[in-house]
Amino acid sequence: MTNPSSQNAPSPIAQKQVSQKRGEVVLIVAGGELADRAIKHLSVRFPGLVVLQEEPETKMQVIRRRIRLLGPISAFGQIMAGFAFRLAARFNMKRALEIRQADPSGAEAGASRIIKIGNVNSMRCRRALQLLAPRAVAIYGTRIISQRTLDAVDAPFINYHAGINPKYRGQHPAYWARVEGDDENAGVTVHLVDKGVDTGEVIYQQQVEFAARDNIATYQYVQLATGMVLLSRVIRDVLKGRLQTRRVALPSKLWFPPTIWQYVWNGTMKGVW
Repeated sequence: MTNPSSQNAPSPIAQKQVSQKRGEVVLIVAGGELADRAIKHLSVRFPGLVVLQEEPETKMQVIRRRIRLLGPISAFGQIMAGFAFRLAARFNMKRALEIRQADPSGAEAGASRIIKIGNVNSMRCRRALQLLAPRAVAIYGTRIISQRTLDAVDAPFINYHAGINPKYRGQHPAYWARVEGDDENAGVTVHLVDKGVDTGEVIYQQQVEFAARDNIATYQYVQLATGMVLLSRVIRDVLKGRLQTRRVALPSKLWFPPTIWQYVWNGTMKGVW
């Protein structure tokens, strides 16, 4: 394990929380701004939080996987759509800032120990989990987790998903729900992790409302505030021994990022960008 990258004193907010044993709650993330905000949210609520941070996949790894799963034409269309998403983000910077300012709950963070693990399915990750022996493992934005990693410790792995499972599994679920005219199923889910893609048993989920000016660049910012509240609730349920799951009577479908032609069509014809 690497040395802790953050050893700051707990914030005043954190000091008001019930202290957690160091390592009792572990968060595994892949990095990025949204992951940083998730760390801040949970650090405030669980001062003993330990973060295991994996290296994100390279662009070439993502491209190869998409070609393997969807074929070269769809993969190319998704790559081109990625450039359009960046333009959408640039045009929506004011809205993104507005969302951040309206969600101050992650503004102050308690001290978090951050350990680099390379890959969530690496021996380094499994060894770190075994040494920490957490009671709850929260997941945000990592690779698909292997059964070997899930079996590394006797603790539930709990994933935050920015969509309503099982109907909108996979990527950009709020975008696809809005494309489908299914706003009541545009929301967030917290669920147990199994070896599938967002197929674990549901614990909590909630609809999220978006502003008319939201688009694919801001949906997840809007969802994060609601999602972190639910994720925190689940972690407390685990620590208090009252975790419960439930069945959701919805069809199951796995979604992928839109291609550039899907994105332009849906934006032009349905007003969903």
